[in-house]
Amino acid sequence: MLLLSVYAMALLAVLGVIVDRVFGEPRTRHPLVGFGKLAAKIESRMNTGHRARPAGIAAWFVAVAPPVVIAWMLVSVLPFTYACLVHVLLLWFALGAKSLREHIAPIARALSFGDIDGARVLTSRIVSRDTSHADENALSRAAVESALENGNDAIFGALFWFAVAGGPGALAFRLANTLDAMWGYRTPRYLRFGWAAARFDDVLNFVPARLTAATYALTGDTRMAWHCWRTQARSWDSPNAGPVMASGAGSLNVLIGGAAVYHGVLEARPTLGAGHDASPRDVVAALRLVDRSMMLWLAVLLVLAVFSVTTNG
Repeated sequence: MLLLSVYAMALLAVLGVIVDRVFGEPRTRHPLVGFGKLAAKIESRMNTGHRARPAGIAAWFVAVAPPVVIAWMLVSVLPFTYACLVHVLLLWFALGAKSLREHIAPIARALSFGDIDGARVLTSRIVSRDTSHADENALSRAAVESALENGNDAIFGALFWFAVAGGPGALAFRLANTLDAMWGYRTPRYLRFGWAAARFDDVLNFVPARLTAATYALTGDTRMAWHCWRTQARSWDSPNAGPVMASGAGSLNVLIGGAAVYHGVLEARPTLGAGHDASPRDVVAALRLVDRSMMLWLAVLLVLAVFSVTTNG
């Protein structure tokens, strides 16, 4: 039951998106909280400083392999109807579309009402940079960046791997992305141990990120998005976030990136996009771009499903 037909995969993907849109992420006892606690225990025991890079590789498999294998076994042995239910539940677990909007839309509202202090607090919950002295432009820029980048991480990457390997594929992507967020830092503690988490996330995100960038281009200012992607993406530190954010910013005709304070240190980051400085309206526009892109992905999946049915009789 693991391998879905194109028709079943498309319908289950749409159903998973609907479930996420209606219910969002679980309010209490989210499975990722338990996974995060497990990952923290694994890291504390295995990140001893001795052979840190091999230990990080082993730790990644210790954290990710068991739940993915269990999910694979479930959808393989269960009757078709129950296997489909598990696929949908796993996709719901992996998706974060509603959560993305719930975290970012309030920033735009706070800024539109002139509540800078409130916007700083809200923004600090979704980014790692220091927002204590950020002005409206800096906060808008951070929110737009988060919407564009997390559109890939919380939506399109999960949908891509669901299309490839069903629920277990979406689960593997979400867990790998979580470990990158926990271990993939270039600090003394994680530089070597977290190397595997960062590299596995890069590999799993390589194709989805470029499909996301292409979708952002198709659902906004296409010419400017392609231009920014082609000329700016390589300057960004992340090989996957660069195309996503450059294309998204170009599509919106907004400037993002630039200097930002991380852990008390001012980092000079390149500027991405083109046009005007980010404003609260651009935060709303970024969320709309993500929504349009998600609708395009689902439409393509449904078209492929119909084509599969007609060609197979």
